[in-house]
Amino acid sequence: MLPELEICHAEFKKYGLDLTEEQYRKFDKYAEFLVEYNKNVNLTAITEPKEILVKHFIDSVLLSKYADISENSSLIDVGTGAGFPSIPLKIMRNDIKITLLDSLAKRIAFLEKLCDMLEIEAEFIHGRAEDNARMAEYREKFDFSCARAVANLSVLSEYCIPFVKVGGYFLSMKGRGDDIDGAENAVKILGGEISSIAEYTLESDTRKIVLVNKISQTPTKYPRNSGQIKKKSL
Repeated sequence: MLPELEICHAEFKKYGLDLTEEQYRKFDKYAEFLVEYNKNVNLTAITEPKEILVKHFIDSVLLSKYADISENSSLIDVGTGAGFPSIPLKIMRNDIKITLLDSLAKRIAFLEKLCDMLEIEAEFIHGRAEDNARMAEYREKFDFSCARAVANLSVLSEYCIPFVKVGGYFLSMKGRGDDIDGAENAVKILGGEISSIAEYTLESDTRKIVLVNKISQTPTKYPRNSGQIKKKSL
């Protein structure tokens, strides 16, 4: 499915990343299963092998290049969809403990089958972020939360920051033109501060990773319900 190992290795190296033969085999199985499953369940618009390699796999793995994810860290992927960025990160860093959260049961079913096939350990949550972030077993329990979504940073922060323990980070992966301006106040209200913004180019596309440090507990009234969040961001 993917281009041959030497080509994939060269692509990874282009971005300062290593790729072992075992990791390549897992990515290859991932890509093949993704494209096949995508025929029946809408998971991605990207189905060409080279584009899957770069725009899904390498883009996901680059998160670990720009964020210092220490050994055995716990990470919750909020609205994970087809498993990006958490499953590619897990393929590269098996020590990371990943939790996959998505509101669509069909996506969770795909992720469970995928992880079983790749022999990857993960926790799966079928639910909505604003509900699960209020549950004691998930609230402020993770070293990292992450999201690869187009919503503005104020909205994403309300969904994601409540999952992070004090001292941890929310990692927001944004594309060119995605709105991050004006989010500082929302981040502050939720107990965080923007510590840095890493910019990089993926082929011809400009990407950003916003690192939000959790410096104090999130007030108990957040996150609000989805209707309130969509109606008026913080």
